[in-house]
Amino acid sequence: MENKNNVTEFILHGLTQDKTVAKVCFSLFLVFYATIIVGNLLIVITIKTSEQLNSPMYFFLSYLSVVDISYSTVTAPKLIYDLLVEKKTISFVGCIAQLFAGHFFGCTEIFLLTVMAYDRCVAICKPLHYTSTVNKHVCGWLVAASWVGGFVHSVVQTLLAIQLPFCGPNEIDHYFCDVHPLLKLACTDTYIIGVSVAANSGVISLSCFVVLVVSYAVILVSLRTRSSEGRLKALYTCTSHITVVVLFFGPCIFIYMRPSTTFSADKMVSVFYTVVTPMLNPLIYTLRNEEVKNAMKKLWSRKV
Repeated sequence: MENKNNVTEFILHGLTQDKTVAKVCFSLFLVFYATIIVGNLLIVITIKTSEQLNSPMYFFLSYLSVVDISYSTVTAPKLIYDLLVEKKTISFVGCIAQLFAGHFFGCTEIFLLTVMAYDRCVAICKPLHYTSTVNKHVCGWLVAASWVGGFVHSVVQTLLAIQLPFCGPNEIDHYFCDVHPLLKLACTDTYIIGVSVAANSGVISLSCFVVLVVSYAVILVSLRTRSSEGRLKALYTCTSHITVVVLFFGPCIFIYMRPSTTFSADKMVSVFYTVVTPMLNPLIYTLRNEEVKNAMKKLWSRKV
């Protein structure tokens, strides 16, 4: 990772320059991050220790929680720390590492959500073939493919950023390192690289979103022949996943399905998918799922 320019560090503008607002945000995001860690760890522990939660849906959910913890950890601790300091800096290597990790875990989450939609589609549309179609071996391969897909995507994004020459200025108008803010600082024509970034990130986000929409459209069509009780149960199960998909994919498509231009709303939108959504995931999946809540109660009673 050789830096062929005179920039050794970047200065982040952060989320806000107002000290009063920064103190409020510090307390708020500290609570958010603690909720992310505790909530997702609780889901992982509950699923791994409960004999009831052994279906593929909970297998995927446990890995989604691991990714949520990892993804938020890439940006949240640095964001929280920078809210209290005057000069917000990050080294060139640290910036590239943050970019790589952010895209790695973010893209892995996109693929996992798509896999979970496939799981629900098979479970509802072909219940008799579900156990043979989505078995443990298939689940393992799907999760592995999600991690590999996220890694390949992240490597491409990182290579596009590393080759950029930075001559100055070195101020990033963001609270973390991402490709679009770095493209603005490069002292060369970045049009082709910007198109490549949009094609790589945007196509993945949009194509997975289309797959998700089609999967749930198939589910809705198949529910027409079910009884009202079966229909409500299936819809109740899918609503949590649909909510998470909308909350995560909406901001991602807004940020990455466009050329390397920045808007004033980018920071708040980025906060939503890097901090808020990972915090809401455990709440959405636990508050709307009786099986998970009952398993948590049993785990708590056993530990007490």
